[in-house]
Amino acid sequence: MMNIKNIALLSLITLTSFSCTQQNKSAQSSQSETQEPSVFARGKQITNDNFTGNVWLENLIQADSLNQNSVGSVTFEPGARSKWHTHPAGQILLAIDGVGYYQEKGQLKKILHKGDAIKCPANIPHWHGASSDSKFVQVAVTGREKGETIWLEAVTDEEYNF
Repeated sequence: MMNIKNIALLSLITLTSFSCTQQNKSAQSSQSETQEPSVFARGKQITNDNFTGNVWLENLIQADSLNQNSVGSVTFEPGARSKWHTHPAGQILLAIDGVGYYQEKGQLKKILHKGDAIKCPANIPHWHGASSDSKFVQVAVTGREKGETIWLEAVTDEEYNF
């Protein structure tokens, strides 16, 4: 038969154990939300003048004689973007994190979210980058069989913000 002391002690142990378990679950949940690993490494910062703002590229696959597509993961800091440009063989963009923009010349800007896919037609001027308040990570699949990217003028702040 249990006395009052044993019941009180057992209740205290159970309560303490439950409280510690809940704190651990909460800490693990919070940590996984803030430290979710990226799919690909951020890569090297791009230092040419084809971009506005801070942009990184991780080359994943180089085009070669067997497969004329290159694949890269591109990370844009908020507000960063490419210049207007074209691809002679087209390009495919896969949004994998953050919020980004894509715009073809003469069309409205599209807002991209994780999971969106865009097919950039061959020889159509376009630009892409991060929204003003979020980073953006994309995987770019670029056909190289008809030539390299043709870089055009910078995207103005007015074009970016419209």
